[in-house]
Amino acid sequence: MSLPNTDRLVPPALSVLRIVSAYLLIQHGSAKLFGFPHVAFFDDLQLVSLLGVAGILEFFGGLLLLVGLFTRPVAFVLSGLLAFAYFLGHASKGFVLAPSLNQGEAAVLFSFVFLFIAAAGAGSWSVDAWRRRSAPAPVSAAA
Repeated sequence: MSLPNTDRLVPPALSVLRIVSAYLLIQHGSAKLFGFPHVAFFDDLQLVSLLGVAGILEFFGGLLLLVGLFTRPVAFVLSGLLAFAYFLGHASKGFVLAPSLNQGEAAVLFSFVFLFIAAAGAGSWSVDAWRRRSAPAPVSAAA
């Protein structure tokens, strides 16, 4: 049994998923780059390191996702970044197929959420959607 008129909720729900996920990712990047929120592990982090580059991608990619600009390619890159983070930083700490044992659950979940967003798009509340609505209609060739 399905509820009536729920299809109209999908684009805004996708936007909410994108916005909340981006906001959470921005915090990971800002902790690495700016020390806020403070995470002792990131003290004296070198910008030119794997964690430094991850912080740059998380922060600035998260900002792009938050507003919904270039959503599909940015989400795809971030999905790969987080898959890489899982296999490089978490999988070696325990059984690779048990992220709950190696503290890798967030990386796995982020990776798949961003992969979904890369496939589904930004949703209705985004700069990408606004740009599509305000773009002039394409001129078709006469047959």
